[in-house]
Amino acid sequence: MNAHVPPPQVMQRSHGEASVAMQHRAGRTRLADLRQQGSAKAFLPRVDGAVPEVVFLNTSGGLTGGDRLRFALTLSAGCRAVATTQTAERAYRAGQGSALVEVAHSVGAGGWLDWLPQETILYQGAALDRRTVIDLAPGAGCLLLESVVLGRAAMGETVTGLAFRDTRIVRRDGRLALLDPLAFGDDALAAAGGTAILGGARAFATLAMVGPAVQDALGPARAALGEPGVEGSASAFDGKLVLRLLAADGWPLRRQVARVLAALRGQALPRVWQN
Repeated sequence: MNAHVPPPQVMQRSHGEASVAMQHRAGRTRLADLRQQGSAKAFLPRVDGAVPEVVFLNTSGGLTGGDRLRFALTLSAGCRAVATTQTAERAYRAGQGSALVEVAHSVGAGGWLDWLPQETILYQGAALDRRTVIDLAPGAGCLLLESVVLGRAAMGETVTGLAFRDTRIVRRDGRLALLDPLAFGDDALAAAGGTAILGGARAFATLAMVGPAVQDALGPARAALGEPGVEGSASAFDGKLVLRLLAADGWPLRRQVARVLAALRGQALPRVWQN
């Protein structure tokens, strides 16, 4: 008699896509289209404001191997908008494969986008592959942020193994303006206690501006550095401004990011950041 062998357990995976389109009419930026499905949602707390906010949300509560998530925002000519996420994104231990996240934004001629997602927290054993692409029409610009925290220092967690790939691409009038890839895994974290790539830090961030005359923002950006416990530097060239930040924990990094964003934007952070 043959013994019954139960079929392999298939874990449920999360899939979601949210896309928003906005257009400039009668002196205002207004919602033109909204589509959302699965675990991805988008809401607009200030649609009719001078600079509306678009907030993306992953309702699955986090990412693990095999999950798929896509956020997209399209701004027509002349539109200005701020896009962010409702909370920090968490990437948990991945049993099989990687979680895939795609961010695809486009900005019409003369428009501007601030893409300011909150932190991504990577847990032990996480596997995340994220790709962010922003397409700029002539005369358009953007400010983009990515912040990453390795585990939770307050809980005594130390991340020694994961697989993380994070690529940022900005195209200006169809031509590559910024290519910023990052990839590391177990070997890089283990080398010299992790100092090979992060200098012992467990939180890091990249801010970049691409657009007309962004070199003028280099002075204010550098002046905003200096948060205790955070190491940072900034450079500007060829219509691009890039800042790199390292910190021992996520809270000082968040404070430093807030200071730099205030200097670059001259306005308050998105409301969901202030909760």
